[in-house]
Amino acid sequence: MQTLEFTKISADTGSRLFNGIPPADVKVILSAARRRHFLAHSVVVNQGHPADHLFLISKGRGRYFFSTEDGKKVILFWLTPGEIFGGSALLSAPSSYLLSTETVKDSEILVLDRETARSLSTRFPRLIENALQIAADYLGWYAATHVALVNQAAHERLARVLKCLAETIGQKVADGFEFDATNEELAGAANVTPFTASRLMKEWQRNGAVVKRRGKVLLRSPQRLFLHSL
Repeated sequence: MQTLEFTKISADTGSRLFNGIPPADVKVILSAARRRHFLAHSVVVNQGHPADHLFLISKGRGRYFFSTEDGKKVILFWLTPGEIFGGSALLSAPSSYLLSTETVKDSEILVLDRETARSLSTRFPRLIENALQIAADYLGWYAATHVALVNQAAHERLARVLKCLAETIGQKVADGFEFDATNEELAGAANVTPFTASRLMKEWQRNGAVVKRRGKVLLRSPQRLFLHSL
């Protein structure tokens, strides 16, 4: 079986937000932040609320989601240590958060209020450049997701979601990469019905691609995700 190799983002000073910034300056930036603890499943940011804080995940895990007018929760993107959210707080004109963000596990998050974040970005302009690069990466991910929605079949979209989760939040274990996800969450991320997600996961369990436990998925063989027979 092929071994999966993925790069993890380390906490705090390993964040892409600090690329190219000398360690002494990173220390200054971090010293201006408040470190807050959030329990699992806490909503840290609500879409539509004023973007008055910038956040950096130090420990734990989070994810973006969007709430539709009819109350549906659409899960979009998982966030690991070192990732930021609330980047709109760096804009000169006051704005609102486009998405909501919640913790998936108990998490420690570094928080900068908007005034402090903008003051630091003036003092250390590389912060803005790095934030723009992160935003561009997120846009690329959303573009790829939209193209997949238009051009790929349901099993291909769900396979893509599984591989993405293994790469971003998966924990390396003996047989592959394990991560937390329910069938309902996978269905929402792949834009398929829960019934379809359950059916595909059962098929992939039979062919050895995944092992599904309560609330957890072990991805053993990405190649077998595409041995679709249904």
